[in-house]
Amino acid sequence: MKVLFLSVNAGNGHNQTARAVMECLEEKHIECRMIDTFEYINPVISESINKGYLISTKLTPGFYGKLYRLAEKLDKSDAKLKLSKRTNLIWGKKLKGFIEGYNPDVVVCSHPFAAQVVTYMERGGHNFLTIGIVTDFTIHPFWGDTRLDYYVIANELLMHQAEMKGLDPKQLLPTGIPIMKKFASRIPAQEARAALGIEDKSTVLVMSGSMGYGNIVKIIEKLDEMDLDFQILSVCGRNKAIKKRIDNLEMRKKIYNYGFVNNVELMMDAADCILTKPGGLTVSECLAKGIPMVMVNPIPGQEDRNVEFLLNNGVAMKESKTFTVDMAVHQILTDHENTMRMKERISSLARPHAAQALCDFILSREGLVEAANATTSETHS
Repeated sequence: MKVLFLSVNAGNGHNQTARAVMECLEEKHIECRMIDTFEYINPVISESINKGYLISTKLTPGFYGKLYRLAEKLDKSDAKLKLSKRTNLIWGKKLKGFIEGYNPDVVVCSHPFAAQVVTYMERGGHNFLTIGIVTDFTIHPFWGDTRLDYYVIANELLMHQAEMKGLDPKQLLPTGIPIMKKFASRIPAQEARAALGIEDKSTVLVMSGSMGYGNIVKIIEKLDEMDLDFQILSVCGRNKAIKKRIDNLEMRKKIYNYGFVNNVELMMDAADCILTKPGGLTVSECLAKGIPMVMVNPIPGQEDRNVEFLLNNGVAMKESKTFTVDMAVHQILTDHENTMRMKERISSLARPHAAQALCDFILSREGLVEAANATTSETHS
């Protein structure tokens, strides 16, 4: 059995969720390969998509949010979508050559753009199962323009929304967003703090994503003004400028400031709460770790929808002009009864073994790919 993962380098979460499933499959000695869909089709397109995503989300997030909301309103008969279909047909011809050469049994798309290309690709006589992984706590409108065999969604509470977006309930796998195995279990906070070499006391983790989004300096200054006794773990990602600014802050509280790290799972174990951007993968990791969240600096678009889902289900708080980060942290650290209720809700929504669940599902399909494709053809006809 061979499994091909098609991702798109627009944000890191799509690649990470694919790697999480690959990790489980490779442990079972299943051959896996992952490619950037557009890097293979045309490196210039890939670079344009990646840079466009970074610029629009970091420098012009409001514009990105408007585009997202516009996509939510587009009808499938819209001329813009017809143009997209023609473009994907052209791109699909080149991708077809690679897939025919690799000859996978299963193709997993962790980004809707990749799923669109596969949807409009002429398969010819090659049969393979297709699975899409929706990496947010909402259904991106572009998923409704795809025709895959199955779709992994973050939670069964999204089943109704997915159906409204045009996805067949029989094709939905509400097993959760796949995360790496290291986030699937938790060690005691005291043990994690000892491993990090920090004090054993109340700890607040502040993260801004791998690219260092948001005004993390202002957030840390606000936390430093609080009278509560706690320490701060700060992760700046690859944003060296922000890390330097935080390193130079005159702090009353003890702060441990890092750039890009590979042990976030240990920091989550050490923390009593986390202040973070509400990206789908990060949220899934936090839920798996059972850590209360304060959502800050959401990118307009799908992260706004993540915020809605998490707030409506009582598993997180969100900062605002009238409910600032210090108020949220104070409530989490002092209102133990409410925090316990939040943790109970977190436990009910967490899907720590989502990657293993998808791995098991893929393995159960071995020998049934042709039949599954026949069923899908009937569904789509």
